[in-house]
Amino acid sequence: MRLIAFLSLLAMSLTIAAADYDQDKPFGYCTRTSRTDAASIYQMYGGGCYTYPIPKDFAGKVVVLKSNGQDMRKVIEAAIENSENNIIVFDGSNGDFIVSSNVEITTNDKTLLGINNARIRTHWYVTDDIREALNTAGVPNMRTNGGGGTLPNGHVVREEAEYNTRKTIIEMTGDNKERYRKSGILSLKGCKNIIIRNIVFVGPGSIDVGGNDLISCVHGTKNCWIDHCEFMDGMDGNFDITSMSDFITVSWCKFSYTEHSYMHQNTNLVGYSDREVTGFLNVTYAFNWWGTGCKQRMPMVRAGRIHMLNNYYSSTTASNCINPRKNSEFLIEGNYFETGVKHYYSQKDATAVTWTTDNYIAEAANLPASVGETVTVPYDYSVTPYKEIPALVKSKAGATLFSNRCSYCIRRSPSQRTFHVPSLGNPGFRTSLHPSQPAHIMATAVSKAPLPGR
Repeated sequence: MRLIAFLSLLAMSLTIAAADYDQDKPFGYCTRTSRTDAASIYQMYGGGCYTYPIPKDFAGKVVVLKSNGQDMRKVIEAAIENSENNIIVFDGSNGDFIVSSNVEITTNDKTLLGINNARIRTHWYVTDDIREALNTAGVPNMRTNGGGGTLPNGHVVREEAEYNTRKTIIEMTGDNKERYRKSGILSLKGCKNIIIRNIVFVGPGSIDVGGNDLISCVHGTKNCWIDHCEFMDGMDGNFDITSMSDFITVSWCKFSYTEHSYMHQNTNLVGYSDREVTGFLNVTYAFNWWGTGCKQRMPMVRAGRIHMLNNYYSSTTASNCINPRKNSEFLIEGNYFETGVKHYYSQKDATAVTWTTDNYIAEAANLPASVGETVTVPYDYSVTPYKEIPALVKSKAGATLFSNRCSYCIRRSPSQRTFHVPSLGNPGFRTSLHPSQPAHIMATAVSKAPLPGR
């Protein structure tokens, strides 16, 4: 009996230890308001809850969306922007959510959760015919700076590869307005306190047209936690953070590219140019996986202070992984670079880069040299031994949630009444009270056949 009890306690302790790695709560820079002051704590809660199922006594309002097989950009945007809604749940049981262009988010205090393999994807994507036409035009051998010309629609492009790519697609499609260049999914503009978890974002394929990112944080967006999401085939980038955005944590996410991507597999940009204002762009990247097809920007950073903690790199096609640039500061610890990842780091004009001794690079005899003063961050954390990172991150990164527990929720008082909201203005869209959770909204749409090709 004692042996059985001991083994049971041991199993429990191992389970708890494993669960501790997968922090089911906001952490890192999203929980701060200063890049240096540990006392500058920000209470990161999103819409009030960030796990699923949502408890029946949750105080806020929940919208559950399902795909109608058509363009849902307006439906999604209306649900998120509605000031009465706290939690937006994307239920993938009807198939992929399709958007024709970026959903713009300008509000605060929201949680976006995915369940039942929720995927949001772009309507437009790079076809075999487009790839063949670009190859015929010789685009892969063209310059990505210098050259260019005036497009048939009158727009001037100053890069040879981008010019010929856009010219070819205009000639193939007749789309002089180049609407396809807006093929992204979410744009967070001046937002605060946003949580996004457990959603797969699928883009059209990377292509050099100066198009949209899958997700972007711009215009001073602050205190956001992007967790357990998957990003693939972003047109311009998978997830870019620019324009004085600040205090962002990206954790347990997976970044990759498939055969739909053509050029410009540049996954994560922080800071839009050397002119980016300093003092912002404080970002934590923790337990992320840069995998198949990623070539550059994992991340590439200007001006920001970045904490790279226990990330996993396996992309053998990479030409540059971690890339500190002008005015940036990096703390790099506990990361694992697989065999075959030969181009793992370069820096240019960084203010400071601290490589701790607990990183592992399979293709290097020694770690890169640190630069400048030691970089620190204003929050507590622990570093997982790098030997554990490949198995840990490969098993947990991406849209791998949810278990049946709630780590943080605002409770509803017993006297709070149920409610009902009108349709969000889509002909195939209806709302009704959730049958098992009377304080929630169930928002569904008539299921239609998915678009071919993806």
